Amino acid sequence: MAAKKQKKSAAKPTVAKATVAKPQPKTKMKPKAKATPKPKATAVVKPKAKTVVKPKAEAAPKATAKPKAKAREVDSPFKNFVPYEPKRGEAYMDSKQLDHFREILLKWRQELMEEVDRTVHHMQDEAANFPDPADRATQEEEFSIELRTRDRERKLIKKIDQTIERIDQEDYGYCDTCGVDIGLRRLEARPTATQCVDCKTLDEIKERQLHG
Repeated sequence: MAAKKQKKSAAKPTVAKATVAKPQPKTKMKPKAKATPKPKATAVVKPKAKTVVKPKAEAAPKATAKPKAKAREVDSPFKNFVPYEPKRGEAYMDSKQLDHFREILLKWRQELMEEVDRTVHHMQDEAANFPDPADRATQEEEFSIELRTRDRERKLIKKIDQTIERIDQEDYGYCDTCGVDIGLRRLEARPTATQCVDCKTLDEIKERQLHG
């Protein structure tokens, strides 16, 4: 029996079972989430602020140095005198000031009288009977203008004489209307003035209103 078992066991060859490796289950790879591209930040370009060019301030004109008063010019028909400079505390229209204006008036009268004489001599020398009527008319017109000018000057000479009389009486330099001081500068500009600036201005306004 044992022999049979041996035969049987010898008859059946022992086949080594091949160990078949079981295929491992495939691990499903999850697809990677696609990275959503971040939108590029667009740089906002700020507009450049316009530089406002301020206009340059005009340079103030340089103050021109006033010329030193040599003999200050006065708005007067004559300029051949030196303006009077009163001393500190000097009384208005004292003897020095009256002498100053007397000298001005005498010089002015002398100049006017010389001008009158010059006109008379000129008219005598130029007087002629021109054959051409146009030339005669021109000469007569010139003589007429000169005579009117000389007539005004004669009236002015008379006024100067009256003013000198007021100086002699020490009644010179005061307004006939209101009695205030006329002032040295106004008298130097118009030595025959008998009114202050205010009263003279009012008289001129009234005259314009009457004749306007």
